[in-house]
Amino acid sequence: MTKKYTVLIEKDEEGWLISEVMELPGCHTQAKTMDQLLERTKEAIQAYISCCIIKGEDCEANPQSSA
Repeated sequence: MTKKYTVLIEKDEEGWLISEVMELPGCHTQAKTMDQLLERTKEAIQAYISCCIIKGEDCEANPQSSA
């Protein structure tokens, strides 16, 4: 099963792209290009989930599921 997350992407006044994963509080990253941002966002999600597993926390309470 693949998890889908809602990602908010904004551009700041200096031109940086910033992503925030809405279902994972505090999970965000930034990059100069969209390709970099998408890759870094995937890495941030993986790191967030890994930290939850290590801490024994349920961090996937709200993701949308897809087959």
